[in-house]
Amino acid sequence: MDKVVWQGRILGVQPRIRLYRSFDQRSQTDLGYLLQVEGSIGGEERIFTVGIGPSVQMKHGLAVGDQVQGECLPVAEPESEPADFYKVSKLKVLVRGEEPERPPPPWQGLPPPLKIYRERGFRRLAARTYETRCTSCIWGCRMAVEIIIDQWNPSQRQYRRETFCYGPKSCRFYKPGPQRQVPGRKGMRWIEADWIDNEATDHRREDE
Repeated sequence: MDKVVWQGRILGVQPRIRLYRSFDQRSQTDLGYLLQVEGSIGGEERIFTVGIGPSVQMKHGLAVGDQVQGECLPVAEPESEPADFYKVSKLKVLVRGEEPERPPPPWQGLPPPLKIYRERGFRRLAARTYETRCTSCIWGCRMAVEIIIDQWNPSQRQYRRETFCYGPKSCRFYKPGPQRQVPGRKGMRWIEADWIDNEATDHRREDE
């Protein structure tokens, strides 16, 4: 497949993560970073997302407001990939964005290394809040979620998107939204209780 040319202004840089669920168990794969871009791709003007690896982010130091261009491919398995496009090549920063004029939230500087996200831990974030407040924040994240319905029959899977926050607990925009349910075998369902989020982030102070 031929790569498509894209160019535009970065609206957000966030972690690019695939989350695996199996009833009350979960794990994750850190794929890199997700760029939300407003511009043109394949000759079409729109907002789209591009997945890049951690080495690409380390090299270019991409942040909100940067004007960039490159080439990429549509993702092969959209259900298990947070981005619309990936396998970026010929990436070039055309113009660097200016420093944010307003104080956070949202936080729009350089995103930290992926290991920092792991160390901080995440908590669920209401999808509506993410869409209206958090798409430009380095601490927001929309993960591609793969659910194994039956551990004894791994071919039974479902896919969906879930939004999370790695940001300071004191963020005035934060809203958790409803507890999430995970389907299991024979119609069973597991509800992810609030204590799981609390346990994942209880090592951080309110302003961290």
